[in-house]
Amino acid sequence: MLTEKLSLTQIFTMIINFLLGSSIVIGIGIDAKRDAWIVVLIGMIVGVIIISFYLYLMSLLPGKNLYEMMEYCFSRKVAIVFALVYLSYFIYVSARVIRDFGELITSAILPVTPIEFTILALMLVIGYILYLGIEVLGRIAEIFSPYMFVFIILLFIFLYAGEKINLTNVQPFLSNGMKPIIKAVIPSIIAFPFGELIAFTVIFAHIGDFKATKKVAIVSVVVASIILLSSVFIIIATLGENTAARANFPILIAARLVSIGEFLERIDVLVVFIMMLGILIKGSVFLYGGLKGMEYIFRIPYRYFAMPVACITTMFTIFISSDFSDHIVEGLNVDMFLLHVPLEFMVPILIAFVLLIKKWKEQRDEKRGLKI
Repeated sequence: MLTEKLSLTQIFTMIINFLLGSSIVIGIGIDAKRDAWIVVLIGMIVGVIIISFYLYLMSLLPGKNLYEMMEYCFSRKVAIVFALVYLSYFIYVSARVIRDFGELITSAILPVTPIEFTILALMLVIGYILYLGIEVLGRIAEIFSPYMFVFIILLFIFLYAGEKINLTNVQPFLSNGMKPIIKAVIPSIIAFPFGELIAFTVIFAHIGDFKATKKVAIVSVVVASIILLSSVFIIIATLGENTAARANFPILIAARLVSIGEFLERIDVLVVFIMMLGILIKGSVFLYGGLKGMEYIFRIPYRYFAMPVACITTMFTIFISSDFSDHIVEGLNVDMFLLHVPLEFMVPILIAFVLLIKKWKEQRDEKRGLKI
């Protein structure tokens, strides 16, 4: 097995783009209407707690990824069963993320191009990136993230300069009370996108300085949350709560409102770049998590599985749902309770509980040995 290491900057940019991913494509917290930004603000606090829990879980067995931790807690046979579940889950979520991109390109950018071609092109790129190694994905995030930050700032400036931002659309605060906000936060925002950070329990093992990683990971969650909060604020302030709720890709529609002096218009490409980078990183991270599960089960380097699994995932992505509305309903309602909540929270909590018991028993046995 080749040794791969990621720098702190790469982890920082990967987590930010991972959290933006499909979240910035379809928008989050829109169900809370004009208070959607409050949902994201609460989600940021919850996200910090979630990433702190995953980091604590990793600190109990330094250098071990999720699959190796399950073997330590139970046995290899039981861990293989869990590994099959998690690798299937990671590949499934990767397929859903890539489908978001395919729907975006087909409906908004290249309506004549078949969605199959768009998805295949992106999946071949992801497969090749993972074949080269997770370090290559880290370098891609590190190189292109500065452009993403600049484009987000430019979008806000252009909308403000074009007088498209109407602050009355986000007023008054809490007009419908806390109930819509709580409903949007639990479990939607908790599981998507912050709970999906469980995919990084496979990646954190590739970091040399784990203590510094804790600070970087928490800061990256805060930064990503601020970007998401800004995007939601822009969506509601420009489109209004009703239009935002009906739109499939609200941030893209908001970007199309930019018109300054009939000269600066159609800056859709900036938003598409932000979305594409986030989906590329997020889809790759999830697919990498699935490949590492195969590596654990078969004890063969994951690179051998990269391209075949990418091609299989392409087929799965195309047949995963009949249309975009079905895709959204399944992802935000059905999967939330059947997959996301159990695999993102229940199983990790069980692993942490077993780990703590085993650590306590080991310390107790050591003390007894010293007394003897």
